[in-house]
Amino acid sequence: MRLSCSIVCYRNTPAQIAQVLGSVASTGIETALYMVDNSPTDALSPVAARFGATYIHLPHNPGFGSAHNIAMQEAFKQDSQFHLVLNPDIRFAENVIPTLLDYMERHSEIGLVMPNIFYPDGRQQYLCKLLPNPVDLMLRRFFPALFRASGRLAWYEMHSSGYDKIMDVPALSGCFMLMRTATLRQTGCFDERFFMYLEDVDLSRRIGRLARTVYFPYVSVIHEYGKGSYKNLKLLYYHARSAVLYFNKWGWFSDAEKDAINQQAIQKIQPGKRVNNE
Repeated sequence: MRLSCSIVCYRNTPAQIAQVLGSVASTGIETALYMVDNSPTDALSPVAARFGATYIHLPHNPGFGSAHNIAMQEAFKQDSQFHLVLNPDIRFAENVIPTLLDYMERHSEIGLVMPNIFYPDGRQQYLCKLLPNPVDLMLRRFFPALFRASGRLAWYEMHSSGYDKIMDVPALSGCFMLMRTATLRQTGCFDERFFMYLEDVDLSRRIGRLARTVYFPYVSVIHEYGKGSYKNLKLLYYHARSAVLYFNKWGWFSDAEKDAINQQAIQKIQPGKRVNNE
């Protein structure tokens, strides 16, 4: 099978789930499609059935990465060439997946690709990121105006690239991750210690050790992007906990690999520029 896809849901509306499943179905590509539902009830199962998706109900809610991993393990049995991780609040046109698959098939060195991503009102979402350090994550979350005014937000989100060209990006968003299955088998799936947040940065980084992680701007998707941890104290706790786990794993203030990766990414879009104040 050419493609497998997993979508993890939690208390989403049937209309929203129908939208994302319909987007996948519209491509006409045979897809092993898995919908993992972490909600307390199985009210979404009829929607999955309507689109031929395998429905997996996990009412104990093991987290975003763990739920995707269950689907990925099932997808591995299908021997798919590529696996797509999707958020439930995504929708896109029928040409998006075929275009990305064709691009990856022509570039065997790419292990992960993400398209251009917009808000429903057409605004750009800046989801291409450098690998984080603790200070930047703290400022971005708790002092956003200061982070923006300092220029660090634009640097961290790679605004200077213009988001109008193909580029190698150290950290791509988990809302839409199209991965080469052979690479994923080597790196392993999501680190299940992350209940939610930063598991995509961690996986991007591990894939980046073996293959290119690429932003492809010539097709786009719509992402509602609720930014839940800015509105919900429980999600804020998960976000903070994931940050601690991430820096415990990769290093807090001494991370030479991160510095080298970020430097290389910046120099590709701004030749000769040095990454300072890391």
